[in-house]
Amino acid sequence: MILTTLALNACAWLPTSGPSLARVQGVAGPDIAIVDVDAAVAQRLRDRRVQEPFSAAFDGDAVRNDLVSSGDVVEVAIWEAPPAVLFTSAGPAGVPEAGSMIVPSNATNFPQQMVGSDGMIFIPFAGPIQAAGKSVTGIAAEVTARLREQANRPQVLVRLISNNTAYATIVGEVASSTRMPITPRRERLLDALAAAGGTRQPIGKVSLQVTRGDNVHALPLDTVIRDPRQNIPLQAGDVVTALYQSFHFTALGATGKSDEINFESQGISLAQALARVGGVIDTRANAEGVFIFRFESNAAAGSAKRPVIYRINLKDPRTFFVAQTFPMEDDDVLYVANAPAAELQKFLNLLLTTVYPIEGAVTLTK
Repeated sequence: MILTTLALNACAWLPTSGPSLARVQGVAGPDIAIVDVDAAVAQRLRDRRVQEPFSAAFDGDAVRNDLVSSGDVVEVAIWEAPPAVLFTSAGPAGVPEAGSMIVPSNATNFPQQMVGSDGMIFIPFAGPIQAAGKSVTGIAAEVTARLREQANRPQVLVRLISNNTAYATIVGEVASSTRMPITPRRERLLDALAAAGGTRQPIGKVSLQVTRGDNVHALPLDTVIRDPRQNIPLQAGDVVTALYQSFHFTALGATGKSDEINFESQGISLAQALARVGGVIDTRANAEGVFIFRFESNAAAGSAKRPVIYRINLKDPRTFFVAQTFPMEDDDVLYVANAPAAELQKFLNLLLTTVYPIEGAVTLTK
């Protein structure tokens, strides 16, 4: 009678690593949802996790990177065919200034000019020239047109000396935050990362965020590396931020290892998560009681989170296909319940180590 009573109450007082399958399922209600995972559920979660690629997020944003802006510094050289009417010398004699053009003696090399806040530069005999918003060839064409009626077959060359306005900013988990000039070469996302000296964290732990005006999107760095379409051309004013993403889940219960497990920014599947914790312990685990505890956004409650428990039945062979597509999320808790037989084994072991010695001692005293 005593042994029967102990057996019936064993689950209530025997030590255990967590709730049983029945107890987990018993918490289902309006506050906590329990979802049995199948292929449809896994696909829905996978679709929800898909991030919009840069190639789509910034599609149609292409602009010219060869336009001069206010604050840029330009240099203008003018050639005039003999007999020269307006421009008869190359300017000051001696060694040209650093960064200046070396021009033939029949050309006039004007001092470098910064494009004004009004977007203008000034050329003698041509007057104020609108430079901002034009390419260097466009500026040269405008100067040539202005001088054509005054100079003898003028030829004009304009060079951008200092690009002070067209640049992208690279910050975050990089070796050295920097500003990279944007040129007609159309520098790309990975060019910016290289200009900043690369990342300080492993590639699998880093995401790249591109901010272009009000448009902000992020992708894992290894996605950008593997898919050339995501290595998008940058534009003036872009901000590239390398973000360290420390994703992790916690494994508890009858798993091969109870631990906090880090994973890559591109994510891992449930199958990979189980492998990283050494699977389940076959002498303890209830294969029908594998659970993922997760807080999910509740659209009906705005930004509030609701607890959801996903149940996975590893006794069903089809589940192993589903586990390859079920995505793990940051801060998930992977819990494997003990099998009923394991709880019974605990009770029997306790019985053998406590009750039988007591009965033996009682017998010896008789």
